[in-house]
Amino acid sequence: MPFCYNVAKAIDIEIAIRYYSKLGHTKDIAEAMGEELGIQAISIVDEPKLDKAVDVLFLGGAPYANVMDEKLRTYANELDPNLVKKVVLFTTSNWSRRTVRSLKKILKNKGIEVEDEYFYAHMLNIANRKPKSKEFAKKFAQK
Repeated sequence: MPFCYNVAKAIDIEIAIRYYSKLGHTKDIAEAMGEELGIQAISIVDEPKLDKAVDVLFLGGAPYANVMDEKLRTYANELDPNLVKKVVLFTTSNWSRRTVRSLKKILKNKGIEVEDEYFYAHMLNIANRKPKSKEFAKKFAQK
């Protein structure tokens, strides 16, 4: 069933899911979260700027060669703090959570609240982590 909503309203909060994925692992997790919340997860390649104010932005990406991709870094640097009340991060990788640490630093320096808890899925265990990613998304969609 195709998604038709860019931003969802769940329990009186506006929610969006954005991600950057080269290999498809982060996309898989983002789409599982979107499925749970009834909203479309959108790649930052397809929508380089958030187009609507949200209460919660789920933002995901992974390190490539242990470094956050420049597209994701640019997205975070250009994210308008007036459009986002809180960011909840998620990541996929083989072993590094460096992207989460880098994103937290960028976003907090912009004055954007970042949830301390984040979701991690090992790139070789994506299918088994999808149910947990759905639970994670649901948890922060209700706050």
